[in-house]
Amino acid sequence: MSRTLPADGLQTTVARILEAAGSSAAEAQQVAANLVLANLSGHDSHGVGMLPRYIDAVAEGGLKPNASIQVNLDIGTLMGLDGQRGYGQIVGVQAMDLGIARAKQHGSCIFTLSHAHHLGRIGHFAEMATAQGLVAMHFVNVLSRPVVAPWGGGDGRFGTNPCCIGVPLAGAEPFVLDYATSRVAQGKMRVAHNKGERVPDGYLIDETGAPTNDPGVVVVPQGNGLFGALMTFGEHKGYGMAVACELLGGALTGGGTWHRPADTARSVLNGMLTVLIDPAKLGTQKAFDEEAREFIDWLRQSPPGQGFDEVQIAGEPERKARAARRREGIWVDDATWGEIVAAGAKVGVPVTA
Repeated sequence: MSRTLPADGLQTTVARILEAAGSSAAEAQQVAANLVLANLSGHDSHGVGMLPRYIDAVAEGGLKPNASIQVNLDIGTLMGLDGQRGYGQIVGVQAMDLGIARAKQHGSCIFTLSHAHHLGRIGHFAEMATAQGLVAMHFVNVLSRPVVAPWGGGDGRFGTNPCCIGVPLAGAEPFVLDYATSRVAQGKMRVAHNKGERVPDGYLIDETGAPTNDPGVVVVPQGNGLFGALMTFGEHKGYGMAVACELLGGALTGGGTWHRPADTARSVLNGMLTVLIDPAKLGTQKAFDEEAREFIDWLRQSPPGQGFDEVQIAGEPERKARAARRREGIWVDDATWGEIVAAGAKVGVPVTA
């Protein structure tokens, strides 16, 4: 059976397991809070269901608890950073703190972050920037079993390679566009598989390259030991964005691209190129605030289309989900909960709902 758990209690449980796996108490709390925030935001794919994989990655040595960023290059507005296989929720925040300070000082900052373990929901970093009045752009690649097929291809060749853009809006919540370049996130297929659900047409191909509605083809090995693959969003357009993220997030950062057969390693390494801009330093703050507000107002004046209640902008569904789930609790399916209990057992932490 599934269960609905309060966010605070779930965060405490996750933090206990992370600490038992080697993290300091502060690191465990920060990572746990980030995972739970992803669930609260409606992105269960990047939430507490990732915990079992993290515990396995620590045991394998691919994820290093208590690691911090290393600065390889610093010329003020351009930085080259290395996450040293630390928790992405830690080294990603450290990188953003540095970048935000530089953008506020100089007006802009470009930084690369290589060798970060799973960065999680990239929108979190854009929210950090917009809270400081900065525009943020992020291009991310994924070094893990390749789960996304190229346009016109029949098997997985790269990861879900997210792109994220955050724009502050004067007197309003920010625009935060955060999406995987695959048709749907890999983690959402894990959730669907655990819930026993089928997925819509156009999301997946099986291990033979044929269309399928079974999310299990990208979650567990099929009869021949092979996996299926996710499709890119927007056909060739999403494929082009995925390649751009691999080249910018992987090759340019020095973190590397994927070009080898799949393995069974549990670690998930990300590279990220981030661009931060301060409209105040650019000299366009007044016009930016006015034009952005007028454009968003113009969008909202559109009459709702069939099947919709209103026009929204990116970031609003997440904020609404947070309010609802804070109030009602976080739903966790039975399979995911069983994996969390098993992860706790691996590090000597008994878990009960």
